[in-house]
Amino acid sequence: MHKTGVFQGRNFSLPLGQKTYIMGILNITPDSFSDGGKYFTASDAIVHAKEIERDGAHILDIGAVSTRPFSLPISADEEIERLSCLSEICQTVKIPVSVDTYQPKTAQYALENGASIINDVSGVFSEEIIQLVLQYQCGYILMHRRGNRAEIDAEYPDGITADVNRFFDDMVNRCRNAGVPLSSLCLDPGYGFSKNNEDNRILLQEAESLNRDGICLLTALSRKRFLGAITGQEKPEERDLASAVAGTIAIQKGSDILRVHDVKSAVIAAKLADAIYR
Repeated sequence: MHKTGVFQGRNFSLPLGQKTYIMGILNITPDSFSDGGKYFTASDAIVHAKEIERDGAHILDIGAVSTRPFSLPISADEEIERLSCLSEICQTVKIPVSVDTYQPKTAQYALENGASIINDVSGVFSEEIIQLVLQYQCGYILMHRRGNRAEIDAEYPDGITADVNRFFDDMVNRCRNAGVPLSSLCLDPGYGFSKNNEDNRILLQEAESLNRDGICLLTALSRKRFLGAITGQEKPEERDLASAVAGTIAIQKGSDILRVHDVKSAVIAAKLADAIYR
């Protein structure tokens, strides 16, 4: 399908259907599955934020809570403390900044300190976050998952793709009824969350059906476990080539944004894929 529309917030506007946008990951955590602890200090986080922008990312996504399997939740106050360098990062980079959180208190802090997008991986509809989206006119990413633990594989009697599509339809309708414009929304099928390796493979294979005209589609495949299961690469940091290939498939299926760890390879893959598929 040829997608039209735009994904936009108070200080960014990304036209859909013309090119693929790269979202670079900055984990300010001690325990993320791939790069936990590498950018945990404020100085290291700021340096890496600049690197992500310099490597060609169009969006910077900052996470202060690990979502890896068996990770422990932390309080909003601790999450906010880890994000103490957010304001400086937002003033340093020129690309829009997304904050990966599902806690309303953290989301408000992020929006008050320069973030333009809330990346909500909870898989549930939050009235409190919706009110923040309306108040701050920010972008809002909604991700599919079942249950509150990433490592639990849910059952999908009608198939994984049908379940994700029902979730998308429900979330879009609820957001629209709350007054959120479609241009503020971005949908994420949640690869690796409450899905086994075969669920993830099928979901990518059938990803074309996840597109909705006028609504941004984000794909986050980078270094995911199911890529390692297919390629035989056990260590997450060894999966960047597989991630770039999987990202190219996602672009062919209609994805607008790729969320990645290795920005350089994703930018190159996206340029080539865009020249062919767009």
